[in-house]
Amino acid sequence: MSENNHKKGYAYNKTRQTFLARDLRVADTHWTRLRGLMGSSQESFTAGHGLWIVPCHGVHTMMMRYSIDVVYLNEQNEVVQLEENVKPWRMTPMNMEAMTVLELPSHTVWNTGTKVGDQLEMVRERNQQAVA
Repeated sequence: MSENNHKKGYAYNKTRQTFLARDLRVADTHWTRLRGLMGSSQESFTAGHGLWIVPCHGVHTMMMRYSIDVVYLNEQNEVVQLEENVKPWRMTPMNMEAMTVLELPSHTVWNTGTKVGDQLEMVRERNQQAVA
């Protein structure tokens, strides 16, 4: 699948009234979930970008060259766990309460004040529907 064919959207923290990602890619196929951000560059994954992995209980940063923030979301898109500044070549904890995971540039969680319990609005632009 080419970069231009990726489903896109945005992630908005309704609790904090701030965007986590205005340019959100959605990984919802076996291949896009498996690939994730592997092989991408830090220059292409800057503030405002994100990858929403659907479904997902945990991630890894194998074959990556930069750190990321990881936000675990339950079925209602409520933040149930945060992993900040996850270094390359690491595994994050599995969280069976999480239904999806949002990968963001490092320090996004800190910069937005995102906390466990926050309610996010996840929107896929392809169908213009908010999820939560």
